[in-house]
Amino acid sequence: MTLPNFLIIGAAKSGTTSLFNYLAQHPQVYTKVKEPGFFAYEGQQVQLVGPEDQERFERRVIAERRPYEALFDGITTEKAYGEASVAYLYLEGTADRIRRYAPDMRLIAILRHPADRAFSSFWHMRRDGREPLPTFEEALAAEDGRFQAGWDYIWHYVRLGFYYEQLRQYYDLFPAAQMAVFLFDEFKNDPAGTVQAVCRFLEIDDNFIPDTSVKYNVSGVPRLRRLHQFVSRPNRVKRALRPFVPLAARRKIGAQVKSWNVNGRKPVMAAQTRRRLQAIYREDIVRLQVLIDKDLSGWLADESD
Repeated sequence: MTLPNFLIIGAAKSGTTSLFNYLAQHPQVYTKVKEPGFFAYEGQQVQLVGPEDQERFERRVIAERRPYEALFDGITTEKAYGEASVAYLYLEGTADRIRRYAPDMRLIAILRHPADRAFSSFWHMRRDGREPLPTFEEALAAEDGRFQAGWDYIWHYVRLGFYYEQLRQYYDLFPAAQMAVFLFDEFKNDPAGTVQAVCRFLEIDDNFIPDTSVKYNVSGVPRLRRLHQFVSRPNRVKRALRPFVPLAARRKIGAQVKSWNVNGRKPVMAAQTRRRLQAIYREDIVRLQVLIDKDLSGWLADESD
């Protein structure tokens, strides 16, 4: 039985899906599925009440150890084998479970400006037809009620952005040498260079250059909603093609279609809303830059815009 030796733990809407798929191209890396969430939900019976929450949870999450370990049965000569589940950064108790099962685990995080992350997450949910409220501001106002009612964590637009509190639990349990934290802007500006830095962290060949031409899980307003739903959700046509199209090719084609369908229609956050979120996050950002030893002055500078 095998457990992973690396995890991409978050943050949601910060490039984790692209990083996961770029790493999957490396001949020394073994990955199979994204968002199994084992370490966040081990042994739990979860009841979620938000739109499509329970259905998606039951379809994606693996909460028992043996089925989770089975994800890695196909490992042959790969040196790095892992998965990506953005719930790991946010949900309490996850770091403790990872430490208990795999104290030598290598942990990777990508962090995006928390206000931008929240806005992107809202448009991700609108893109998928799940967010019933038409504006970001209305969704922010509804967050506390949704949290109390038991909606899934993806609806916690503001709460997901307090990275200092989330990462501190990992730094308290794991040596800094087992943590690699990147910024979304670094990844966006130099995706191949970031992947090579991750390769060095995982101690695999860093001369590998991935195909980064496709951006995965892009948020926005779909041109054709039915096309997006067809590509994003399980259906008979996709199931019929599965035996004939390799997993990597299916992921790439799906990402290309989704990206084309949303590109060119990028909403802009209202300046007043950004200022309000900046004020909410300011203290956490100040503490975060000390914790991860990175200059986040650009995140703080937006407050005076």
